[in-house]
Amino acid sequence: MTISRSRFRELLAFEDRDVALISSRDEAMGDYVIEHLRLRIGGEDVRGILTRPAGQSGPLPAILYGHSHGGGYAIGASELLEGREYLLDPLGPVFARAGYVTLCIDMPVFGERATASESAVAKALLWQGKSLFGDMLSDHAAALSYLAGRPDVDAGRIGAFGLSMGCVLSYWLAALDERIAAVAHLCCFADFRTMIALGAHDGHGIYLTVPGLLREADGGTIAGLVAPRPQLICVGEEDALSPMPAVEKALRELRPAYRGNEARLDFLSEAGVGHRETQRMRAAVLEFFGKWLG
Repeated sequence: MTISRSRFRELLAFEDRDVALISSRDEAMGDYVIEHLRLRIGGEDVRGILTRPAGQSGPLPAILYGHSHGGGYAIGASELLEGREYLLDPLGPVFARAGYVTLCIDMPVFGERATASESAVAKALLWQGKSLFGDMLSDHAAALSYLAGRPDVDAGRIGAFGLSMGCVLSYWLAALDERIAAVAHLCCFADFRTMIALGAHDGHGIYLTVPGLLREADGGTIAGLVAPRPQLICVGEEDALSPMPAVEKALRELRPAYRGNEARLDFLSEAGVGHRETQRMRAAVLEFFGKWLG
């Protein structure tokens, strides 16, 4: 099964959206800085949270951070600073101290944009032949455009990172947009057809439902569009949201895309681990970005 990048965009009803900075407020935190941003994306005001090293003008490598779901509709981009129960600790300060500029925005129906339910928004978009996830990815790409245009960012060294919903945001955007130089994603890489067969798909929100997608692509096929750019995949072997038979099927579909570039595809699975980040995953992510983004 193969799919082109242009066809993938069509299935998502992906839109190229303008982005502009409305306002920015710095908050000094000692060895790093928090920027509280207001961005205009496709005509809507969107909250962004950015962390960066203190005292460095750049241009620096950067990370576009996709926040997770976990039913935390009120959290959104605040995850970068506050963390989640399945993260070791908040990654905004961690990435800043490692030398990265990191940006996270509220996805539709999350954070300050949680003004309507996921169900209501997704259903309205599906009736229009669109999907909530395509809407999210369109905004995520606009955030990437803002990040790439910052004077303190090296546009050639931007990575993407996320866990759970953020995992799929990250590797799907990397599949769509070659400006992502490297992508690391945790705890949501899987073959969706296998998940349906196992009954595991219903653990995920309706946001991820893309009409007609499985006739032409699946998790491994989509991740293959990232090749030959570097990609790190981390999974827990007891993760009920991404069962190992579904992970293994996706990995089998992905590996041929890296033939001749096997060193650019890293895979880490941990026995006895569920839907959460571990110390080994954290170390692998930092090593991966250090290697490929510098």
